[in-house]
Amino acid sequence: MNQQLPFESGRPAPAEPEFEVEIRRSARRKRSVSARLEGGRIIVMVPDRLSAREEQRYVDDMVAKITARTRRSRFSDADLARRAEQLSRTYLAGTARPAGVRWVTNQNSRWGSCTPATRQIRLSHRLQGMPQEVVDYVLLHELAHLLVPRHGPRFWALLEGYPHLERAKGFLEGVAHAEHRPEPFADDVEGVDGAD
Repeated sequence: MNQQLPFESGRPAPAEPEFEVEIRRSARRKRSVSARLEGGRIIVMVPDRLSAREEQRYVDDMVAKITARTRRSRFSDADLARRAEQLSRTYLAGTARPAGVRWVTNQNSRWGSCTPATRQIRLSHRLQGMPQEVVDYVLLHELAHLLVPRHGPRFWALLEGYPHLERAKGFLEGVAHAEHRPEPFADDVEGVDGAD
């Protein structure tokens, strides 16, 4: 089923988040300026040769872009639960029914986790600000764990209908690689023994 689900929260976006900004100057960087959101901080990389005025202009621009992107993709735990219900209906025939879905700030090495015994799903706050199809993939991934706890053939068959599967997986692998982190979904199911 190749269907794009719109995200509708029905509520105004939360207040604009406050971010700490870290500026990293590099003599090797000649022209490009880049920025990324990392653990609630915006890291801006600039060439060492920039004047203070140029640096401030670039930093302001990059912070505004990341803040706007983050604002567009942030939603509450209740919104996340509604999204989980939409994804379950669309891709899993409504069979994955979590008892709770929430954002957490204590998952810095995992994108999400699921405890099938309690039917609880937790998504890392690090996903906030990522493209919606990536957040949807992680949520759908955890929903699938309510049905099949391990990453075996039956598990991956449940996700085959998601049209952004490979792109979202690649995006997360790229982020994990850039941050020198382990495999994105290693051991994301808690309280489960045995294989698929």
